[in-house]
Amino acid sequence: MGTVLSGLKNLAASFSRPKPVNREETSAVFREKYNRFQSLLESNTELLKICSEIEVMLTGREVFGMAFIRSRSSRAIFHAIRMIKSFEGLSGRPQPVLLGLVEGLSTEIKTIIEGRVNPLGGKLVLDMAEITGEMVDQVGGKCANLGEIANRTGLPVPPGFSVTTAAFRLFFEEAGLFETIASIRLGITPDDPTSMAAAAEDIQAAILRAPLPEAVAGEIDAAAGRLEAALGPDMRLAVRSSAIGEDGELSFAGQYLTMLNVSRERLAAAYKFVIASLFTPRAMSYRLLKGIPDDDVAMAAACLALIPSRAAGVLYTRLPEAPSQPDVLINAVWGLGPYAVDGVITPDAYRIDRRTLSTTSVTVADKPRMLVASPTGGLTDVPVPEAERAAPCLTTAQARTLAGWGLALERHFGRPQDMEWALDAAGRLIILQSRQLTALSDVAESVAPPVAGYDIVAQGGQAACTGVACGPVHRAVTEDDLDGFPEGGVLVAPHSSPQFMVVMKRAAAIVTDHGSVTGHMASLSREFGVPTLLGLTQATSLLAPGEVVTVDVGSGRIYRGRVESLLAQAVEAPALMAGTQVHAILGEVARRIVPLTLLNPKAPEFRPENCTSLHDVTRLLHEWSYGVMFAVSDLVAGQRGGTFILEATTGLDLHIIDLGGGIAPAAAGRHRVRPSDIASRPFAALLTGLVLSEEAKALRPVNLGGFLSVMSEQFVTPPKAGSDRFGEKSYAIISDKYLNFSSRVGYHYGVLDCYCGQTVNKNYITFSFSGGAADDVKRSRRARAIGRILAELGFTVEAVSDRVSGRFQKFSPEVIAEKLGHMGRLLQFTRQTDMLMVSEDSIEAMVGCFLSGAPCFDPATAQAWTGAAAGQTL
Repeated sequence: MGTVLSGLKNLAASFSRPKPVNREETSAVFREKYNRFQSLLESNTELLKICSEIEVMLTGREVFGMAFIRSRSSRAIFHAIRMIKSFEGLSGRPQPVLLGLVEGLSTEIKTIIEGRVNPLGGKLVLDMAEITGEMVDQVGGKCANLGEIANRTGLPVPPGFSVTTAAFRLFFEEAGLFETIASIRLGITPDDPTSMAAAAEDIQAAILRAPLPEAVAGEIDAAAGRLEAALGPDMRLAVRSSAIGEDGELSFAGQYLTMLNVSRERLAAAYKFVIASLFTPRAMSYRLLKGIPDDDVAMAAACLALIPSRAAGVLYTRLPEAPSQPDVLINAVWGLGPYAVDGVITPDAYRIDRRTLSTTSVTVADKPRMLVASPTGGLTDVPVPEAERAAPCLTTAQARTLAGWGLALERHFGRPQDMEWALDAAGRLIILQSRQLTALSDVAESVAPPVAGYDIVAQGGQAACTGVACGPVHRAVTEDDLDGFPEGGVLVAPHSSPQFMVVMKRAAAIVTDHGSVTGHMASLSREFGVPTLLGLTQATSLLAPGEVVTVDVGSGRIYRGRVESLLAQAVEAPALMAGTQVHAILGEVARRIVPLTLLNPKAPEFRPENCTSLHDVTRLLHEWSYGVMFAVSDLVAGQRGGTFILEATTGLDLHIIDLGGGIAPAAAGRHRVRPSDIASRPFAALLTGLVLSEEAKALRPVNLGGFLSVMSEQFVTPPKAGSDRFGEKSYAIISDKYLNFSSRVGYHYGVLDCYCGQTVNKNYITFSFSGGAADDVKRSRRARAIGRILAELGFTVEAVSDRVSGRFQKFSPEVIAEKLGHMGRLLQFTRQTDMLMVSEDSIEAMVGCFLSGAPCFDPATAQAWTGAAAGQTL
């Protein structure tokens, strides 16, 4: 750096001395300065791209995790610091204020990301008699709710104990599992189920291999011994997950493992299997889709006496699809409860009036199978005795008792409840768990008549989540059938399953032959807003794979083909990530990165002390860097001849820095140059499209008014020396084979970088365009139109929000020059067109207009241009 500064001082001193400039010294200095300038520009582009990506994720409609926040924030910090260091090397001026700001923002971001984890100490095991609802951080949602029910409402729950989150953390810390899992997670691609499955398998294997700490194993066995002393030597346990957040605002329905009929000897192993279920592909996908940071999860386990139930089921204190109706809904099956919540068996359904506790309706289903505890451990599927298949599982009095308990819990917790229950062989009712009933929404009371002119393929079933959707049928009989599930497909299956959660973001609708609206999958469908129709008999045989159907859940009808009149009434898909932990964290981080408050380079506030975000830093340094490059270029030339102003009708205040060989020798002594003086091959090619033709100067968009009229005047008026113009300076840094072109007009910003020489592998054009004065929708339409045009020109294109970028590389100089001519015309063609993008049709009109060769985009004449040029290609 000392050599560079010394060289600059010598160069500056040369202005006052008549001796000639040492070209070798100044050339070396300039090359170093130019490299720093290029580094600054590269980081500027990357940081703007990061801002665009964050803004897209903030809409809540794209799935992302903590890995996205960490990677984008660390990259943004890196590029901001790189820009500062590059500018310091370029200008020779230290920037302590900017460095201090970025370091401060970096510390704040780190605190936001890492300050969430708060490991809890405390007991490794807690008996149920010690647990209450506020102990969710120690025992998880499920245990906390059960303890609250047992100790503060007096309702019956199974006896047992909790293995706490303190035991979980001690296990993971001693076995090094936190580090192992973090390393494995690095290989996960959120949209790739295969990578998720592979990572899940590796993580679960690591957990199951790891030995339990002696303290944890000893506490678990001691608690089991106390329970055995109370229940007898034949005690069997249910080991249930109780994760942090489970049974809270998010249901986690069916995502974690429950092991039933576990002996005391197998309890420690069962505990590890339940803990490992935190990292099944389904559970990891659920947390990702629900915005729950993986490094925040902790699992407690509820170890409860197994109730060898004669019947079991689920109770909803409100109807999920009609919460305003005064009914409690009870579903029941024979045997143990998993068949009720997993949708394997269609259950009996009881409706109880909330006000009087009288039975309003009973629907008894055929229940051919049931799940029972095996004498040797585990569970067994057995046939239901013939006399009981069509018999009701509950008496009227038992249903009334359950409804009363459910309503008591609703009053206690202050929210509608989803309660699982069991009926033992002695006829005693017991509450197995209760959680908040999520995603309630009323649907229309009356069903509309069928849509005329469309075939109804299937009709019936129960609405688990109302809505209308259309897509091709994808039949799933096994979990493997989910691997190739298409975006926007209609999932059709024999019975409901929480396994379907992994495709719910891609599914347009779900239809099953069997299933219950009180099952786990129904809860997930409501959480994810997927229209779901359950219990539609023979759906799998009536709906052919690949056939496009429209599912109208509210009416229970499935139409052949696409029914536009129904789809027009469909509610927009929910922003899945909005309101989640991860989304909130991103919002806090984004406040330090994305906002732009430094807007006007001419304002006195345009200074380091007023920067509040990384975007402000990049805006300030990018603007300053061009001014510094002008000064450096003048030093190199030993006179003002190193910088030039272009005299041509471009509508831009265009300044040129010649790195060498970019200006014809005959014009080297001038301050103003014409296009004919340009010796830079890429810049000369760009100007063939950038300089306005007489026809383009004559044409103006009509009826735009106000701001656009001002911009139209700017567009056709050449710059005047010394005048203040609407807009900002544009720059071209050129050599004989190189061009960096940066154009700012109003709120629009375009950058083109190009090398055009005889070595084909070195040749490239990169282009990016962003901004605009119109609203987000119009700017996005223009970005998509520009992307379509770039694609037609052969560019590889990427569009995010209102930013579009393209790359064209490894072509001959003749082809590169030809494309540059088109790019010059595109720069003129797209300026201020965001205000003209009034509808989606404007995209096609703009693309067609440009490809036709029209000098500008005027929607009023676009049809004539595109019609006249039908079949013409560039």
